[in-house]
Amino acid sequence: MDAQSRGQADGIDPADQWVLNPQTGNYELRLDHSTGQPPASRPRGAGRRGGTGQPGARRAGAPRESAENATPAEGTPRSGTARTGAPRAARNGSARTGTSTVTESRSTGTGTSAGTRADVPGQRSRRAGKGQPDSGPAAAGRRKRKAKKSGKKKALVWTGGTLAVLLVAGSIGGYAYYQHLNGNIAKIDIGSAGSGGFKKDQAINILLIGTDKRTGAGNEGYGDAGSVGHADTNLLFHVSKDRTNATVLSIPRDLITDIPDCETKTAEGTEVIPGTSQVRFNTSLGQDGRDPGCTMRTVKEITGLEVDHFMMADFNAVKTLSTAVGGVEVCVAKDVDDPKSHLKLSKGTHTIEGEQALAFVRTRHAFGNESDLSRIETQQQFLSSMIRKIKSGDTLTDPQKLFGLAEAATKALTVDTGIGSIQKLSDLAKELAKVNPKNITFTTLPVVDNPAEVVKATVVVDDTRAKPLFAMMQSDTSLTEVKQQEAAAKSKQAALLKGPKAAPEDVRVDVYNGGGPQGSAQETLAWLQNTEGVPKSTNKGNSPGPDLPRTSLEYAPNQADQARALAAMMGLPAAALKPGTEDAVGLEAMTLTLGADFKGAGIPITGPAKAPEGVQKVEADKQVCAK
Repeated sequence: MDAQSRGQADGIDPADQWVLNPQTGNYELRLDHSTGQPPASRPRGAGRRGGTGQPGARRAGAPRESAENATPAEGTPRSGTARTGAPRAARNGSARTGTSTVTESRSTGTGTSAGTRADVPGQRSRRAGKGQPDSGPAAAGRRKRKAKKSGKKKALVWTGGTLAVLLVAGSIGGYAYYQHLNGNIAKIDIGSAGSGGFKKDQAINILLIGTDKRTGAGNEGYGDAGSVGHADTNLLFHVSKDRTNATVLSIPRDLITDIPDCETKTAEGTEVIPGTSQVRFNTSLGQDGRDPGCTMRTVKEITGLEVDHFMMADFNAVKTLSTAVGGVEVCVAKDVDDPKSHLKLSKGTHTIEGEQALAFVRTRHAFGNESDLSRIETQQQFLSSMIRKIKSGDTLTDPQKLFGLAEAATKALTVDTGIGSIQKLSDLAKELAKVNPKNITFTTLPVVDNPAEVVKATVVVDDTRAKPLFAMMQSDTSLTEVKQQEAAAKSKQAALLKGPKAAPEDVRVDVYNGGGPQGSAQETLAWLQNTEGVPKSTNKGNSPGPDLPRTSLEYAPNQADQARALAAMMGLPAAALKPGTEDAVGLEAMTLTLGADFKGAGIPITGPAKAPEGVQKVEADKQVCAK
């Protein structure tokens, strides 16, 4: 093979090949490349060269080398190692992946040049005549068209590996590789934290946690090697119910917040770790025995969004994932030489991977005001570029990269038990892949310097900007479509509010809680009376009927002016208004029933149509240069 002729085979025997058996429709290990298609019943112990069964010949299932001995560079996909796109891990149990190129002609035994390599077809090749793989210009055309279609998939960084599994699911080695990847996944039981699992017909919230735990080869020098890890990089990935958009909210590690009581699973059973008031957000993980479920609970307290699952990674994830995709393109607006992170780049665009990629996401002295907030923006730019790389045809049509990504992702990530298998990750991947990257927006939780500090080292939530942003996420309003959303909302709101509105002091309304959080009716009453000037409002407690998914306002025809006034105050959508057929008598009040869409007093039910001023954004489909 050409790799061997260049002295780069690294002990890989060119006789090892996987080929399609037209009789069974499965890929099977070919041990003798000098003969034709091997029979399905070939003995496992047959010799590798010439089918002689010589003593000492390696069996097909024996590993070539221990994956533990592989460095990050060695763990990346190698070229020229396999006849088909089937991974070497499927054949010998090791972590190494294969390639998708043919480097030796099956019919003639002559080698092909690098410029004439062709992707080996999958199961569909059985239709190409007498069981022979497709070849020639026509097959190349078919593969080209198929690649173009595959390029439309919108896979995200942690789901790219699961797509690779789907490619081998039908092969004889696919099951072994499937089980191999399942064994790679590290899982944590977070007990009652989270929603209980994502649903296909609901919005999805995934918390991505990057820890500063110094594990893995070469990471000891990055700081406290003995640290149990903190929640240092935190991104809440919110995917809309209709899968048209996603918002990724970064939460600063130095945010001062309250960490709630946290139930964790231990070897002895269940333990409740007491909450802590006014501490850094990053202590929600690792400290006092807190697990990622504690971080999920803390995020819910801050944003009001229920987190479905978590995915956690350390330094090695950046190195291995960036290498698996063949590097991530970044742009810097100036020359960079940061001795602390060891990042050194000239002005312009670069493709980085491994240690250099880790240095890029770690640096806080190269860009912006050298704060953690500037580093967050740099990390968002890096992740946006990685999303673009993974969803590109260069990755999705290259089995070598996909298998490498599958290997790297499953080894790098720790997840909750709810998505702790390849099948469950694949189900999640299919949902996330529906989102077009042009509608994925990264943003950062709006914060201000902590007023309690003289030397500013921490931050606190800026409620004025944060609450509208939370409302936009809760109502699935896309930050990338703000202008269109704003125009549509203004049009609906104009029709809804057309006509006279009663003065606040003339609005009479009974407030019921019919599906909102506990205490919602009393919270709304206090807000109406103290903030909006509606004294003729009453808390009627829980609704006698079943819980409602949506808030509703029932009113009589002669209360329309009151309904318009209340709708304007609360940001009620037109669908929430339920006019009656008979006029109200005397001092009869309207009925406001708060549903499951109620997120808090003063938060518009429809969500703001416009993003708050000053909210930082990075759009996943656009490259910007770090400054």
